[in-house]
Amino acid sequence: MAIRTIVTEGDEILRKKCREVTDYNERLWNLLDDMAQTMHSADGAGLAAPQVGILRRIAVIDVGEGVIEFINPKIIEKSGSQTGQEGCLSCPGEWGIVERPETVKAEAFNRNGEKFVIEGSGLLARAMCHEFDHLDGILYKDIAIRMLEQDELESIGRKKLKLKRKEDIER
Repeated sequence: MAIRTIVTEGDEILRKKCREVTDYNERLWNLLDDMAQTMHSADGAGLAAPQVGILRRIAVIDVGEGVIEFINPKIIEKSGSQTGQEGCLSCPGEWGIVERPETVKAEAFNRNGEKFVIEGSGLLARAMCHEFDHLDGILYKDIAIRMLEQDELESIGRKKLKLKRKEDIER
């Protein structure tokens, strides 16, 4: 496994539509392992293949319950609505307010080429939509209601720091 370089905004690869995966082999498995390691090392909740320079329909997501690997994912149902903050490993230091479905059902393939269906709500639904958008060349900033200003980012950072300290005290 290896940590790969994350492509940042401005690189044209992030704006291209990815091709479907047709070969389920060791090369794919290594890429999936590298993507998971890269995502974790960058403290991300998800990572799509174009973010590491690969134009294939592949994404990995981990919202705290373990890594989920998606190959050739397709959203088949959406319901409800949620509005919240989003950032992206390819847009470091920036955050925006984005509206997404509250619940998403998708079908995809696992690393062995076996089809599965998964339903996610809340953060998982948001992450699925965000990462799957990458596969079509869409960044969250393209659909953001608005981007957060620097003073808002600093305020959010202070709130997170306070929460972290409170958690440390309770341990």
